[in-house]
Amino acid sequence: MTELRHRGGKDTEPPLQPQTSEDKYTEIMKADSGVPEVPVPPDDTPVVLISVLTVCVFFFRWKNWWVRGILTLAMISFFFFIIYLGPMVLMMIVLCVQIKCFHEIITIGYSVYHSYHLPWFRTLSWYFLLCVNYFFYGETVTDYFFTLVQREEPLRILSKYHRFISFALYLTGFCMFVLSLVKKHYRLQFYMFGWTHVTLLIVVTQSHLIIHNLFEGMIWFIVPISCVICNDIMAYMFGFFFGRTPLIKLSPKKTWEGFIGGFFSTIVFGIMLSYVMAGWRYFVCPVEFNNDSNSFQVDCEPSELFQLQDYALPSILESVTGWTTVRLYPFQIHSIALSSFASIVGPFGGFFASGFKRAFKIKDFANTIPGHGGIMDRFDCQYLMATFVNVYIASFIRGPNPSKVIQQLLALRVDQQLHIFNSLKTHLTEKGLLPAVEEAAA
Repeated sequence: MTELRHRGGKDTEPPLQPQTSEDKYTEIMKADSGVPEVPVPPDDTPVVLISVLTVCVFFFRWKNWWVRGILTLAMISFFFFIIYLGPMVLMMIVLCVQIKCFHEIITIGYSVYHSYHLPWFRTLSWYFLLCVNYFFYGETVTDYFFTLVQREEPLRILSKYHRFISFALYLTGFCMFVLSLVKKHYRLQFYMFGWTHVTLLIVVTQSHLIIHNLFEGMIWFIVPISCVICNDIMAYMFGFFFGRTPLIKLSPKKTWEGFIGGFFSTIVFGIMLSYVMAGWRYFVCPVEFNNDSNSFQVDCEPSELFQLQDYALPSILESVTGWTTVRLYPFQIHSIALSSFASIVGPFGGFFASGFKRAFKIKDFANTIPGHGGIMDRFDCQYLMATFVNVYIASFIRGPNPSKVIQQLLALRVDQQLHIFNSLKTHLTEKGLLPAVEEAAA
């Protein structure tokens, strides 16, 4: 009987389920990857904000909506304030945001790397960040503020040997990395070396493009960033109130209703914002260094891109509105392209970030901004937008810059300047332009 009881007890145990190949693959990956889950940071919503919102009956349902909304307004207010302070302050803010984004991504890598007690990873990561910023900012200063560089002897020397110094700095870091290699962990160390360089490519390179856009005129900085912010807000609101149809599996909360609503809202917002800003020289003029006042200035004669022009309306719109023409700034036409990219392609920067976070099983890059996550969570679309704007300006807007050509000519030796003068004089004479100029002068 006892034996039968034992058999009966064994028979009541549930049969073992056959292990599928996918389960085996998951177990192997967990065992061999050596990548622990990144700990999820706690909710750091300010206690004061929670105490204020608790009076609302619907607080528990609307908590995230209110927190995101209040802090979004605070960030927008801060954005207006730094715009008022001018382009140089904006450049410093971009640098600070870049450093914070780099820190958030590297911290995720360090949470994986630290368990092996391998040396120099964080030190080398920040060293490479310093090297890359030195290279890019040096290139920017030499390109946009050539007269300032040529006037100061130390800057002229640094400018002349800038690329060699940058390469020497990077080469030092490269040698330090090779010396830090530890037996049995080569693969992981090269993996983290690649992690650092991809982070530099995504964050630092595109931050450099943002600063280039800023120096072309603050309107090329403010309108694209504002369009991304508008699309993010409106897509969230349309999705929150009307969202029913999932858009992409990487971001389950994204919906087609939010995507479409954000698109049309961003187009209208971009056209209106461009109309307001295009009439102000402070926003449309490039940043230049004035030798007379010994300071950076934003003042110029606006180009045709920022002057009102009459455009004939198509017959369909003419019959609806009763207008034959409409006065617009040409920049408003370009703003449609910027707004379209911000609302159609820009979100893929967010989807890319969502895939990255899912790979490490984290919700946000950090918990810097309650309700929003880390700084990188707010700028994942901005970096992609910055690259597009820079390419767009180079392809469709920017032409030869006479002032830069003159600056480079003045930096040449006297005999080189005379040679270029004679060559240009010969060319204009052959074209028949120089006599006409001389007669007009006479």
